[in-house]
Amino acid sequence: MVNPIATGILVLAALYFARSILMPLAFSLFVIALAWPIQMALQRRIPRLAALLITLLLVVLVIVIVGSAIVWGLGELSQWLFYNTGRLQAIYASWTDWLEGHGIAIVSPLGELFSISRLVGLTHSLVTRLNSVAGFAVLTFIFVMLGLLEAEDLQRRLRSSLAQPQGEMLLHIGREIAGKIRRFMVVRSLACILTGLVVWAFTLVAGLELASAWAAIAFALNYIPFIGPLMATIFPTLFAIAQSGSWQLALIVFVGLNVIQFAIGSYLEPFLTGASLAISPFAVMFAVFFWSFMWGVPGAFIGVPILIVVVTWCAHEQSTRWIATLLSGGRQST
Repeated sequence: MVNPIATGILVLAALYFARSILMPLAFSLFVIALAWPIQMALQRRIPRLAALLITLLLVVLVIVIVGSAIVWGLGELSQWLFYNTGRLQAIYASWTDWLEGHGIAIVSPLGELFSISRLVGLTHSLVTRLNSVAGFAVLTFIFVMLGLLEAEDLQRRLRSSLAQPQGEMLLHIGREIAGKIRRFMVVRSLACILTGLVVWAFTLVAGLELASAWAAIAFALNYIPFIGPLMATIFPTLFAIAQSGSWQLALIVFVGLNVIQFAIGSYLEPFLTGASLAISPFAVMFAVFFWSFMWGVPGAFIGVPILIVVVTWCAHEQSTRWIATLLSGGRQST
């Protein structure tokens, strides 16, 4: 008899240790679900290979735009830190004197931890890590290209009489999953664009420097639920302290950005998404943190689409429908 606990442990171990292959594969299936309708629309007007080439170029363009936004924003932040080292050291010294005057001693190791050189080094390391995903991107691109080439043939094989009734069932579930993922990403993209614009306007009005950089960072990071908005709030708040040396501006920035994130993430997105994609917030948070632990930043990005796959698949099986009900944030539609 198979032990479910042992099986689960083996599956988790396989997902973790085989992440160099499974992570690009999962990400490529996610991209194929988004890009396949574009290729089919192009194939009705131009040859298949030309449609594939244009689709791949559009995929690369979107990834470059999102990636460049955060890299550019962090680069602007790093440059600002470098040119304002003297101001930051003076602010740090004044805060240290104030704390020591109130009986709070800042020991040397803590001071070294928050030194300017360490802050600049941390920002540079973030940019370097973002630029170190070239191998992952290349492998994902190859999987996407091969998947788009074979998707039409796979559909024909699944429709053949030898693959029935499982073939039609897989096609039906696959179309439903792909439609939900596309809807989720369209809504998420609109929310990210709107968040970036509102953050730009707010930071500009609040008097925070690098308003365009904060807008770009907020736009890119908001593709990752929970973790992204948190980072897009903490960074400008710390920067407000570094810029002005006062807690008042930091408080205004912190409260304002949280209001923006809460209004868009908790009201606008659920309204645009609708009941068909209603998933428990606890399940979403768990998926983001679980897959970020398993696969890092790409896992955090793809965690919610994986959860959508699990919920949709479970909803179509009588024995697992209860799982879909537990993970759903609303009424299940089948």
